[in-house]
Amino acid sequence: MLQRLRQYALLVRLHRPVGILLLLWPTLWALWLAADGFPDPLVLLIFVAGVTLMRSAGCAINDFADRHVDGHVTRTRDRPLATGQIRPTEAVLVAMFLALIAFGLVLMTNALTVALSFVAVLLAATYPFMKRFHHLPQVHLGTAFAWGIPMAYTAQTGQMPDAMAWVLFVATILWATAYDTMYAMVDRPDDLRIGIKSSAILFAEHDRWVVGLLQLAVLGLLSLVGWQLGLGGFYFAGLGIALLLAAYQQWLIKDREPALCFRAFLNNNSFGAVIWLAIVLEVM
Repeated sequence: MLQRLRQYALLVRLHRPVGILLLLWPTLWALWLAADGFPDPLVLLIFVAGVTLMRSAGCAINDFADRHVDGHVTRTRDRPLATGQIRPTEAVLVAMFLALIAFGLVLMTNALTVALSFVAVLLAATYPFMKRFHHLPQVHLGTAFAWGIPMAYTAQTGQMPDAMAWVLFVATILWATAYDTMYAMVDRPDDLRIGIKSSAILFAEHDRWVVGLLQLAVLGLLSLVGWQLGLGGFYFAGLGIALLLAAYQQWLIKDREPALCFRAFLNNNSFGAVIWLAIVLEVM
């Protein structure tokens, strides 16, 4: 039984919480901005738990979708479905179970947030299959990760998000596209060999430039949000630190060494945390 639970934990990546954090940071940005201070504690708890559950469900569906290719990729060949430790039907059932719990949490908010949650489920369920149809599954992932922003605004305020919330939404899509391209640079040789599509393959030798432009666009949009909302020194100091982190990530990926590209991807956790801390210091 314990061994089975361990395999389920590996399936939903509980041993690699960076994915939860990358999904969580934009949601926390939105909650603090929507509340203009500390958000409603119940709403905060719901979203922290919901993000954890939905990211875990997404991992299970992702492994189901990739069950025939993960064994051929160096980074993923030890995943439970690839090694046969978990059956495909089990992965689907785990994803459904986690998603249902998350939906139960959303029911504790309001009707508008509940309505938006159906879009979140659709995005999470379809993302893993996109790499078979086009070269920008990273944009699809970014949209899924950013959808917590309008949901956070509606849960906190009971109203549809304002214009700056949607600017934050777009910034998050671009940010996720940038860091997931770094992630895809790790797998590019294997993806080319087995025919999987990604932004890293699409951008080819221009990958670093495109990632850099995306990073600048993210910081530009976040600056627009700060200016429009009247945020001050703490916020823009945070953006300055985020700019330095983006530059560090560019340095890491300069030679396209897989291990360093993965480290650049992981560094985005610090990028998201710095922006959240800057918002907290500004609005509290």
